[in-house]
Amino acid sequence: MARISGVNIPTQKRVEIALTYIFGIGATSSKEILSKAGISSELRVKDLSDDDVAKIRGVIDSDYTVEGDLRREVLMNIKRLTDLGCYRGVRHRKGLPVRGQRSKTNARTRKGPRRTVAGKKK
Repeated sequence: MARISGVNIPTQKRVEIALTYIFGIGATSSKEILSKAGISSELRVKDLSDDDVAKIRGVIDSDYTVEGDLRREVLMNIKRLTDLGCYRGVRHRKGLPVRGQRSKTNARTRKGPRRTVAGKKK
């Protein structure tokens, strides 16, 4: 089993797909990494040699921010916004949608399950 950036990537999948299991690497950057390392995207992870894995690991370490460092960077960016008290920071703090989506009806993912308010008594 190949271990890259602290993640065990699945052995049965093609390398191009398996690299996307690493946080911070998507389909496009996966293709770029393989072209820089000079490895065919059609290969399966189980067919990679140790040299190939080392090449991939080297390219990722030198050119990309992934996993823990990237998570930390994202959290620090959110913390900076909340400390500033800007609009986006306030939305993060309140747990509401940040990017201008409607929140009167939709936004259940951010707001959580409905909390019913008692009806008006007669």
